[in-house]
Amino acid sequence: MSEWKSLSERTVYENRWVNVVMADVELPDGRHLDHTVIRLRPVAVAAVVNSADEVLLLWRHRFITGAWGWELPSGGIGEGEDPAAAAARELEEETGWRPGAMRLLMAVDPMPGISTSHHRVYWSESAEYVGQPEDDFESARREWVPLARIPELIDRGEIRSANAVAALLMLHRLRLS
Repeated sequence: MSEWKSLSERTVYENRWVNVVMADVELPDGRHLDHTVIRLRPVAVAAVVNSADEVLLLWRHRFITGAWGWELPSGGIGEGEDPAAAAARELEEETGWRPGAMRLLMAVDPMPGISTSHHRVYWSESAEYVGQPEDDFESARREWVPLARIPELIDRGEIRSANAVAALLMLHRLRLS
């Protein structure tokens, strides 16, 4: 099978968070099409599972979709920043908990047909509460949720973020199966 080839790109919009381009793409049969590409910084995602098999989640509202739901702490990886350190930083900033040693759980590309957004999910089996989160405005609350409830919460639409669904189902399998 042949590959699609990007022959050229022109920037439509850019700021420090996103770069939107139109790519001139040649299909394997020789036809051309304009294809939108959204380039984003890589994202670090953090999960902590405690000895009671509970995971620390954020309950937050996303104005873009108009939905409330549970999410894992996450954020952009800074230029030259170690992804595991970025995940630990995001966890502490958004929850007030400092994780123990972080290890890679998975890497996912939530929308590979249109976006370069690459998410690296790290997890730890311990965390220490260090105080009120610096970025407490990012969520209405932070709670330790039993991993056993994850499938039910996904079924009810309370976990909708692709990186959280993938990571939490993986942790559910690793810890409870």
